[in-house]
Amino acid sequence: MQTNQIELTVFGPEYLEAAVRLSRQAGWPHRLEDWQMALALSAGVVAIEDARVVGTVLVTPYEADCATINMVIVDETVRGRGLGRKLMDAAFQIAGDRPLRLAATTEGRPLYEKLGFGESDAVLQHQGVVGEIAAPAETEAASTDDVEAIAKLDRLAFGADRGGLIDYLAKVGEFAVLRRDCRVTGFAALRAFGRGEVIGPVVAANLDDAKALVAHFIAARPGRLLRVDTTAGTDLSPWLAAQGLAHVGGGIAMMKPLIRRSVHSIAHTFALANQALG
Repeated sequence: MQTNQIELTVFGPEYLEAAVRLSRQAGWPHRLEDWQMALALSAGVVAIEDARVVGTVLVTPYEADCATINMVIVDETVRGRGLGRKLMDAAFQIAGDRPLRLAATTEGRPLYEKLGFGESDAVLQHQGVVGEIAAPAETEAASTDDVEAIAKLDRLAFGADRGGLIDYLAKVGEFAVLRRDCRVTGFAALRAFGRGEVIGPVVAANLDDAKALVAHFIAARPGRLLRVDTTAGTDLSPWLAAQGLAHVGGGIAMMKPLIRRSVHSIAHTFALANQALG
């Protein structure tokens, strides 16, 4: 079937309320504030049929280094009509020649593979309510003076300049850091998201440091719903489960082209900002 009656238009703030309704239909926990953050960092399109938003896609560029394609949703009433492919074609136009990353659902994976994406890792979503734990001695709250160092460390780990994302997180959330020799060697972010709060990104030199940074925020939020999106390759997942953050789902991390990046010796990403933003 054709999608001629469905029109694509620039995703502006006037479509945010409709996007929230669409994501709720898909079973996603995103609040209006979560969509506002995604749109503030991104460009995208919405699909409209009969004055109703029936599809969304966003592209979040990290300078010229790469971009993530995210918030790809097709209304259940128009599925099977090729709209997913049409939204992805629009995303490719926005992204230009940047390397691409995304987190796919099992249902979406076949389309992404047809479009040239390859699997790079498994994304593991952990969440739960944890009681009181001891705060790690080696972590501390970050100051505004640390934001530049945090952005540099994130770039080493992620392989792209996400300074805009780090600046946004500094405004809406908070950071914790590890210091050694008066230098920031690891960080974690915390912000409100969905029905609770999300810890991420988490960047550290090793697994023990990553655990300490996550524990910093767990200790500060007893009785609160917390979420962490990690990847299988980090080996953080078993520890998260042991803390009471159960593995509740996830996705497939994919890239186009598929590039096997070497792990940086002093900075590795142990938790994502979220599945949409990487």
